[in-house]
Amino acid sequence: MSNTRVDKILGSRRFSNYWWASTILIGSLGFFIVGISSYFKYTFISLIKNENILFLPQGIIMTFYGTIGILISLFLWYTIILNIGSGYNEFNNDKGTITIFRLGFPGKNRILRLNYKISEISCIKLVIEEGFSTKREIYLKMKDKREIPLTKVGQPLALSEIEEKAINIATFLGVNVEGIEKI
Repeated sequence: MSNTRVDKILGSRRFSNYWWASTILIGSLGFFIVGISSYFKYTFISLIKNENILFLPQGIIMTFYGTIGILISLFLWYTIILNIGSGYNEFNNDKGTITIFRLGFPGKNRILRLNYKISEISCIKLVIEEGFSTKREIYLKMKDKREIPLTKVGQPLALSEIEEKAINIATFLGVNVEGIEKI
């Protein structure tokens, strides 16, 4: 049996981010083109009718919203290309260490690598918050009361799946699972 466990963490390269980046880009390009077309009083794309739109006030507002949407879409594509938030959690019983690795934005802190000793862990903590903003997370709870998140950001896992994952990690590390907190 292997004494090393590696859990991959999906970053920003997920379907929902591709969907929203594309949808926002297409919509905002439409707004921008209509706004610019109303300024020049010329139809750039025959599918987009803009004869009844005056540049002041509708055209300038559409150009503004189109520009903001394009910038938001570019930011989303930037995070997708850099795969922000991706990484892994490595649990190594041979060395007695845990490594948490994540990619961030470019700069001196682009790579986040945290190393902990398994002996510093008091338990695995499972937090479940139901409601409008559902949150289901697994934390490493250290003996000095620090809590380090292990799960990815985004779509919450199914309740049975997150419980099983927490139990598997705790069993692998030889620590207990702290009770489920319902908030």
